[in-house]
Amino acid sequence: MNQSTGALPEREMLLTILCELKRTSREYTTAVTESNCSVIRQTLTSLLNSTLESQAKVYGYMKQHNMYNASSPVLRQEVDKKFMQHQQAQQEQSQFVQSRLQGRQPYGAPFPNNGNTPSQHQSFMM
Repeated sequence: MNQSTGALPEREMLLTILCELKRTSREYTTAVTESNCSVIRQTLTSLLNSTLESQAKVYGYMKQHNMYNASSPVLRQEVDKKFMQHQQAQQEQSQFVQSRLQGRQPYGAPFPNNGNTPSQHQSFMM
């Protein structure tokens, strides 16, 4: 803490705000995906979008004033590879859901993995 005023320095205060905005975004995302009422879902989605906009503004300000060190650059090839893996997993999940919704496969039937091993279905993280 700043000894003379008892207040946090600007950078520390903004980092705290940034962390809270990220946490709030996660909470709104969870609430949106678990909501059953379309009106509530729309309201939560609006709140989520507003929170994401605020997060972007705080981050932009901090970056502009050299208060936030972004992570090291990632090779485009690695990003493309992860993106393709994510797209494939998303497509397989969508096919799985559609097959269940259309009643083509009974509940509890194993999900066809098209010869892929479980290690090929890694989560999308960098």
